[in-house]
Amino acid sequence: MTAQPDLLDVTPTAAGKPERALSAAPRQQSAQVIKTDSDTLMAVITKAAKDPDMDVDKLDKLITLYGRITANQAEQDFDEAMNAAQAEIGVVVTDKANSQTSSRYASYPALDRAVRPIYTRHGFSLSFSTGKAERPDDVRVICKVSHKGGHKSFPYVDMPADGKGAKGGEVMTRIHAAGSAYSYGQRYLLKLIFNIATGETDDDGNGASGGRALGAAAQRAVADINACANGAELKAWKDRHADAVEKLVTPAENREIIALWNRRARAEREKAAAHG
Repeated sequence: MTAQPDLLDVTPTAAGKPERALSAAPRQQSAQVIKTDSDTLMAVITKAAKDPDMDVDKLDKLITLYGRITANQAEQDFDEAMNAAQAEIGVVVTDKANSQTSSRYASYPALDRAVRPIYTRHGFSLSFSTGKAERPDDVRVICKVSHKGGHKSFPYVDMPADGKGAKGGEVMTRIHAAGSAYSYGQRYLLKLIFNIATGETDDDGNGASGGRALGAAAQRAVADINACANGAELKAWKDRHADAVEKLVTPAENREIIALWNRRARAEREKAAAHG
């Protein structure tokens, strides 16, 4: 059995007692029931299809019912995987500045580096495309969110592409504006899909950011923790690197690293408990 990591610290609740991990067993049992139902129905359909006297309309209804059951199962798998992925995703620090509005924001590469190892580990893939927006000066950016279980969703956002800046003046060509709108739409959707917090108001507007960039050592630690595929790899990282990293980063950075490691460790422990 894969060894599960201990937590680096214990986060107290409002009552001062350690948090208790919620069991994933009920969800697991529910998924098993749906899987059993779909397998049973498929056996019935297979048998009926071999019967020359089988009513075609009844067979068609059985096939429709099977499709409905498997679609429900895929949607449940999608929701549970999304819940698990979001539990592991922490705050992404801002890495870019908008000189026009004196604000900071997290770029798409920064967001992608932080969350791609997590969401792919939980069976998700993303692809982006464009579509026709309601307003002629907008660009519709569409994200296809696919899960290995078969369920898909297609969130989209319409972004202005008129080339006007924050103050209403012309600041870029239409081609440049369309490219900028597409980039911003990707970033906006990625944050929305996985409910990513960045510590700032990500509208490139005039709000104060309060975000700060992590140093190189802290960024490396965060990337390495996110890349750990299971509890054993998390424990190995802690045993080999935690003490050394603490000496290389600021106290605030170390707290963020510990918080991330704890989220990942809890998720792995809950996953192990759910599978017996």
